[in-house]
Amino acid sequence: MKIEEWLSGVKTIGISGHIRPDGDCVGSCMGLYLYLKKNYPDIHATVFLEEIPEEYKIIPHTEEIRSVFPAEEEPLDLFFALDCGEERLGEARELFQNAKKTVNIDHHISNPGTGKINYIVPDASSTSELIFDLTDSQKYDTGIAMALYMGIVTDTGVFKYSNTSPETMRKAGELLRFDFDHNELIDHVFYEKTWLQNLLLGRALIESILFMDDRCIASCLTKRIMDFYHAKPSDTDGIVSQLHLTAGVECTIFMYEIKTQVFRVSLRSRGAVDVAKIAAVFGGGGHARAAGCTLGGTRYDVINNLSRYVEEQLNAKKTSM
Repeated sequence: MKIEEWLSGVKTIGISGHIRPDGDCVGSCMGLYLYLKKNYPDIHATVFLEEIPEEYKIIPHTEEIRSVFPAEEEPLDLFFALDCGEERLGEARELFQNAKKTVNIDHHISNPGTGKINYIVPDASSTSELIFDLTDSQKYDTGIAMALYMGIVTDTGVFKYSNTSPETMRKAGELLRFDFDHNELIDHVFYEKTWLQNLLLGRALIESILFMDDRCIASCLTKRIMDFYHAKPSDTDGIVSQLHLTAGVECTIFMYEIKTQVFRVSLRSRGAVDVAKIAAVFGGGGHARAAGCTLGGTRYDVINNLSRYVEEQLNAKKTSM
């Protein structure tokens, strides 16, 4: 299957991903956009995303992303929803619903497929890897390669996560044929942090607790803390991954308060806990080792509600051994 199969008679295309776009969301959207722009100049394509984090602006032409989504005068011929289902498109959802044809491309197991055409591959490392599969790499240029490489790198944790397969490595290697500094890109999008991000990481470490015989770590940044530092949600990027590096920890819970007693939660697992199942209980989703959800209540309520399911899985694992 190739993307060309869906382009017959198409003159206008919309591309979007999930709210609070991460590296794979931006990488897959920009990779597809730049591919269409280079190879199909008669098609007018537009990327619709919320304001993207500064580090992802290393990808060429990100200034062309539209972060304001006015209703189009006419329905778009084709709309791609990438790295999420329709329900997480945010303000772009109306454009998706009104489009003449819709395609949903994703690697999240929690996505049932919400387009007229669906390409959902849970075994893939990232949606950027799927865009690689659906396009012709002989028609790439450096910008396309950078975008897809960034998406793969961020969603595999620089090839450390369990979703990294031999095929993932082969495809990433093929992208390195193009003229960009992959070490600089990795440092810029994955390792470099602003001073504010480091302050928040330090605060999250100070606020963290270990429990369940040190197998679980949890931390919370309240709205008061976020407001004190004038922090945006993107300033918390990377905190959950750093917490998860704590020796002996099987499961990590990190959350920040988005409004009074409403928390955005990120979950990580080393494999003993399927955090996607836990997130799904609370209306969230993701992967077995990385998932998220939004919960209401006090921070203690949220940790207690989540840890109950974590403990059930850890105890079941211990019993089965």
